Amino acid sequence: MRYVDGYVLPVPKKNLDAYRRMAKKAAKIWREHGALDYKECVGDDLDVKFGMPFTRPIKLKPGETVVFAYILFASRAHRDRVNAKVMKDPRLADSMDMKSMPFDVKRMVYGGFKVLVEA
Repeated sequence: MRYVDGYVLPVPKKNLDAYRRMAKKAAKIWREHGALDYKECVGDDLDVKFGMPFTRPIKLKPGETVVFAYILFASRAHRDRVNAKVMKDPRLADSMDMKSMPFDVKRMVYGGFKVLVEA
């Protein structure tokens, strides 16, 4: 069963270029270590009238936008193997300093998910 790591996080709009550079580097590393797909998506239509908008649980502040992202794996075991390799990759080490992240790490929402429906 395919598996997805998903996350939603606030990014100051002024930091989007820095975030994009970091995300492109991360995407390359995850894909090289076996991830099937890697997507980083920036908020566009966040003023929804139904349900809870992504902006609420991360407490979006003025000047910020939302990034929604996911990484696709063949299974949870595959995810665990890939992530273990990624975390040991020295190319990622320089971008793991929580103080220099271009977003507020404490407000990131994250989790692992079994794919329920795939079309």
